[in-house]
Formats: sequence, structure tokens, C-alpha cells
Amino acid sequence: MTYHNPVLLQESLDLLNLRPEGTYVDVTFGGGGHSRAILERLGPQGRLIAFDQDPDAAANALDDPRFTLVPHNFEHLRRFLKLHRAPLVDGILADLGVSSHQFDVFDRGFSIRGDGPLDMRMNPRLGQSAAEWLNEVDELTLVRTLAVYGEVDRPKRVAQGILAAHTTSPITRTQQLLDVIEPLGTRGEKLFAKVFQALRIAVNREMEVLEQLLESGKDVLAPGGRFVVISYHSLEDRRVKLFFREGQLEGEAPRDSFGNRLVPFNLITRKAQVPSVEEIHLNPRARSAKLRAAERRSEL
Repeated sequence: MTYHNPVLLQESLDLLNLRPEGTYVDVTFGGGGHSRAILERLGPQGRLIAFDQDPDAAANALDDPRFTLVPHNFEHLRRFLKLHRAPLVDGILADLGVSSHQFDVFDRGFSIRGDGPLDMRMNPRLGQSAAEWLNEVDELTLVRTLAVYGEVDRPKRVAQGILAAHTTSPITRTQQLLDVIEPLGTRGEKLFAKVFQALRIAVNREMEVLEQLLESGKDVLAPGGRFVVISYHSLEDRRVKLFFREGQLEGEAPRDSFGNRLVPFNLITRKAQVPSVEEIHLNPRARSAKLRAAERRSEL
């Protein structure tokens, strides 16, 4: 199976501040590129626990006694770390988004480059496919999904066009969806990619799951532990940025009676790190990546 080269590899390893005897978590195992590099830097007592809900990722599991692959969504981080006797960890790495493997296998339904079933599930064994989701969604929800998750221009027009076509002939394949939305776009708008992104985020509950990861990560990181996140669109990056800065998903951090901000993290990256021109040339998937890192403070 072809998986993408690990994005911002050296930068993410440096920001994790790996200790040979530490316990670390890679919540987006995929092809195992980041995980392999982490294991190379761990000693005999070190430990790496990886998560990936995609059944295809199991073929890449690493044959190393220090490694554990959890075949579940990282929204269950806290529960499975307790199960594997690692209630506190020294670092968490999340490389969000869709892998090259998932894009390249057209039967998964993520790609606009080839026809396949309109699925889009990270785990094709669980939940509704995108086709099933479209079969039940109402116009208002679809408009909001396209506007918020896809940042689609004129989302009501696009939503009405999709639903009208779906009512006449159910949209079950990616090429059908592309044919429906092609005349609905404005010149210069990357409508295909925006619509596919919006549906994928909705089907996989990606923003909800990310928020659960951030909250759980705060609780399972040991003092001094590092939280490193690579995101690929502004919705993810804004949430990560706010959470690392304020320690919560909305609003500003609380203050004590002296006016001091009660935040759980120290920012390691004041500004998001981005890939070099050389990396983007070698790995085009990296072009939209943004890397942020924070360190868990000692309890106040």
C-alpha cells in the first residue's frame, strides 16, 4: 500500500522533545512513517502507542515489542491509554487529514480524480457513508455543512442543486456528485475539493473528534509532555491554535484572583510552522500543512 511521506517529520520529532525512556502516542498511524521515526529515537524502555481506525493501516503495524497499534478512532484516546496501562504519556502527535493511500484508492470515495462509491468513511466498517448521509440530510444542514466545513461560495445554491439531483437519481458514486456540482460553481472556485472536504468532515465527525482529542490530550499528558498537531485546513488549525493558547475550545482562559491566566499549556510554537519549499516539491501533500506544539504545564 502506498502511503504519503510523513509531513514535517524532523520538525515534529524535534518538537516532541523525545526522551528515550518516554511513552508517546501517534494518534494517526497511517503508513507508520512518523511512528517508525519515533521508535528509532526511543530506548529499550521507551514505548509508542498508535491509533488508526482505518482497517488498511493494520498492514503497516510495526514488529517491535515497544509498539502497540490500537485499531480505533483517537476520540477514544483516554479509554484505550488506561486499558494499555499508560494513563499519562510524554507526548502526543496528530497528523490530521486524509492519507495519500485513502485518496489513491478510488473505492474509498475520497478522491475527485477517479470514480468510486461515494463512501468517504475513515473506517468503512462503521457509520454512514457519504451517500447514505446525503440520503437523509435536510437542506439547512447541508447548507451549513458546505458553508462551514467547505467554505463554499453560495452554499445554498450548491446544496439545492445536490438535493434536487439526488431526489431524481440517488447520488451513490463520486463521479455522479462531480457531474452534479460542476455547473454550480463560480469561476475560479475549487468547488469539487470544497464540497468533498465538507462531506468528508461531516461523515467522519472530524471537528467533533478533534475537539475530543484536544480535551483528552490535555488530561493524559504528563507535566512537561508535548502535544504536536499537524493540520491541513483553517478549521482544524483555528481550533488547535485556540486550544493551545487558552486551554479550552471557546473563549478566553479563566484568571485567578490576581489576574493570572490559568492555562494548561506553554506554547512552543508562537506561529505555525510550515513545510519548506523543498519538502513541498518532494511531497505536494505537505503544501497546506501547519504544525503547532504546546507543552503541558505542571498543575497549578
